[in-house]
Amino acid sequence: GSAKQYNMGLVALDASGNMSGEVTTSGMAFKFHGRVGDSPIIGGGLFVDNEIGAATSSGVGEEVIRICGTHLVVEFMRQGDSPETACRKAVDRIVKRDMKRAKTLQVGFLALNKKGQYGAYSVQKGFVFSVKSNG
Repeated sequence: GSAKQYNMGLVALDASGNMSGEVTTSGMAFKFHGRVGDSPIIGGGLFVDNEIGAATSSGVGEEVIRICGTHLVVEFMRQGDSPETACRKAVDRIVKRDMKRAKTLQVGFLALNKKGQYGAYSVQKGFVFSVKSNG
């Protein structure tokens, strides 16, 4: 079997109303030499727009890159979608691209908007996130 490794991301809204984010890379096991995952690509593993919100992702980076995943999530929020709906729409786009493969892969998105609303959605069950708030 193959080892499943996922990256970890964080999105934040500070007391001054500024957005930020970070994402790690899992360093996918047994990867092809020279592989570049989604973590170092802006709009792939992480995207922050201080006017709208921030999104991060975890899972199969190639699938995230193919749809510019976190950028797409933030753009859906720009159009008025809640963070959870924006994440779901991005996941739906990945699943629609390859419905057969979607049964075996995992991609999840986490988003936070400028109002402090958050949401997440993933292809498979088991995508977990935590929330910390002063409220």
